Amino acid sequence: MSFDKAIASGKEHRKQYRGAKAFDAYCRNHGGCSWCAENRQYANIKAKQKADAAVDEYLEQQDTKDEKRLIICQISQI
Repeated sequence: MSFDKAIASGKEHRKQYRGAKAFDAYCRNHGGCSWCAENRQYANIKAKQKADAAVDEYLEQQDTKDEKRLIICQISQI
């Protein structure tokens, strides 16, 4: 029995897809539509950006420490 026949006869209780979900399978739950994926993964994207910023900040601090050590070594050689 097809989905439409099952709905007509009252055997099926699922609702048909409406709106964008009706014609685009990528826009359904867990789909690959870029709009839906970004909405679904918003917290993960922000957490990744925050982690990347923390790593960049740490690397910048390490670079300044290395520069200070280099300057101290150069001064001590004079």
